[in-house]
Amino acid sequence: MAGIKNFIRQGVPTLFLLMTVLSASGQAMNRITKEYIRRYKDIAIKEMKSYKIPASITLAQAILESGSGEGRLARRANNHFGIKCHGWGGRSIRMNDDAKHECFRKYKNPEASFKDHSKFLRKGERYAFLFKYSITDYGSWAYGLKRAGYATNPMYPQLLINLIQRYKLYQYD
Repeated sequence: MAGIKNFIRQGVPTLFLLMTVLSASGQAMNRITKEYIRRYKDIAIKEMKSYKIPASITLAQAILESGSGEGRLARRANNHFGIKCHGWGGRSIRMNDDAKHECFRKYKNPEASFKDHSKFLRKGERYAFLFKYSITDYGSWAYGLKRAGYATNPMYPQLLINLIQRYKLYQYD
């Protein structure tokens, strides 16, 4: 009984504090993500019209890959999609990812990153099958990106779908 009283006396306030901090952190990230969407949705829509990639997928990938623009790669290299250097002749940055010191593309501005992402998917042979899906079928696109090898995270499709649904990104398709 003394152990329970001790936990209640010491543990509950600590648990409450931790929950408060996590809630505040989540609210701040939610605010940052909403601002990110507001800032980049028009670019995603423009890219969708030009390259036939759902704006919801583009935005979800950008949010996930860049941490809503807060990640090191986005801040230091304007790379919002985690695109590596493969076949890249432009500027680059080195960071640890699946391996140490991997080469990532560096862009002049975020808009150039969005444009290159569109070209990367459109011109990549392994992504060609994606363009058979409807522009409003974000689920097939999400699972197709994983199947094509865009990301190594086995949860990648569900992470994209969760972002699309949580922030109603499908409204931009």
